Amino acid sequence: MTEIEFRSADAIELRVGEGGDGTFEGLACRYNVVDSYGTTFHARAFRKGLKGSYAMLFMHSPMQPVGTFIADERDDGLYISGRYDDTAAGRDARTMARSGSAPELSVGFIRTDLPTWDKLDQMGDDERKDVLDNIRGARLVEVSQITARMAAVPGSKLKTVRSALGALYEDLDAPAPPTLDEQAAAEQQRQAAKAARLEERRRRAALLRLTGVS
Repeated sequence: MTEIEFRSADAIELRVGEGGDGTFEGLACRYNVVDSYGTTFHARAFRKGLKGSYAMLFMHSPMQPVGTFIADERDDGLYISGRYDDTAAGRDARTMARSGSAPELSVGFIRTDLPTWDKLDQMGDDERKDVLDNIRGARLVEVSQITARMAAVPGSKLKTVRSALGALYEDLDAPAPPTLDEQAAAEQQRQAAKAARLEERRRRAALLRLTGVS
């Protein structure tokens, strides 16, 4: 339950400086509104862990950084301000932001407010839905500049990666992730197998003591 998740604002929120210094600012995550994934970020969701500068990526690709930024939480959302890199990728991203072909922002984060799978499984349907649909704690990983209108596509694929530097994302036609029931069943199987191995070691130790084998 530590994979990176992505959410996009539902409006154009990236603003690029008029001068030649390559600066930008924008609202990367809006609070207290239901997004296209059916989830809601609550105020101060990123309160733990906003430190230093972060990478500005293009389309969530860790292989294509285009700048750096700092983040600041306000009452209505997570705001960023930064500067494009003086590289081909940075200059291209700035041009696309100003032309309107890639003017939107999407935030990459890891949830820090989720209980374990077994605890989720023990919850009632309403309680579980409240936990999953309301993001009250998260760690910022990156913010990406994305192409126009991608933020507003309902049900667009929620990709995950195993780490912030993961180079490959799941394919759009990849199998759906395991359900909560499947996750709980798999965890129960692992625990049962662990208990069986422990019991077998205890049985062998007792047999060795009985036979006097050292």
